[in-house]
Amino acid sequence: MNVLTPSRLRLGVNIDHVATIRNARGGEHPDPARAAQIVAQAGGDGITVHLREDRRHIRDEDLQRVFEATGLPINLEMAATDEMLEIALRHRPHAACIVPERREERTTEGGLDAAGQHNRLAPIVARLSDAGIRVSLFIAPEPRQIEAAMKLGAPVVEFHTGEYAHAEGEQVAVELRRIVDMAALAAKNGIEPHAGHGLTYDNVQPVAAIPQLAELNIGHYLIGEAIFCGLETSVRKMRQLMDEVR
Repeated sequence: MNVLTPSRLRLGVNIDHVATIRNARGGEHPDPARAAQIVAQAGGDGITVHLREDRRHIRDEDLQRVFEATGLPINLEMAATDEMLEIALRHRPHAACIVPERREERTTEGGLDAAGQHNRLAPIVARLSDAGIRVSLFIAPEPRQIEAAMKLGAPVVEFHTGEYAHAEGEQVAVELRRIVDMAALAAKNGIEPHAGHGLTYDNVQPVAAIPQLAELNIGHYLIGEAIFCGLETSVRKMRQLMDEVR
């Protein structure tokens, strides 16, 4: 069953690093909940937050406040642990994106090995789905990972675009082709493809132009740009660049 090609590419904005700045000094400023409201005003379609095991940026008390601050759908990035499953079931976000997580990494490095972790992931995907939470798997753009997502019954995959974002020279086209081909394969098999990681003003348009993609999730770059031009302006510019190619 093919997924219908979306006419408008959604922009989900990850606000984790608003909390990173806050936590660098302590206190309550800058407030991730306020950031969520600004994203909504600027044309964002959703809010992504990643509650990590070590609580390095988003904290438990942030979740409900962010949920209450905006009517936008909330996408909770989470590790495949019992603790995070319990938190997701308690807060009931619109979506939960299962990501790999290692305490020593600065950010999520690489995609989830859904193919190699089927037995661990299956009950988590089932419980999230039964609770009405839309499950996404953050995977590398590879056929075996899409096949694993199908077996797990995940309705969404998000392709890790880090290899594309960091590629140079001829390798850029190679990595882009992988995303193009896997987005088509996912959609052909009834899975809605998303993408994210390392996307910037300079590299977003070739990815945004992929017709099967329904959503891009972008965070670190937009928060970084906001230091210079403000969050509303940074989100609006990304929204414009995406719209120009769709």
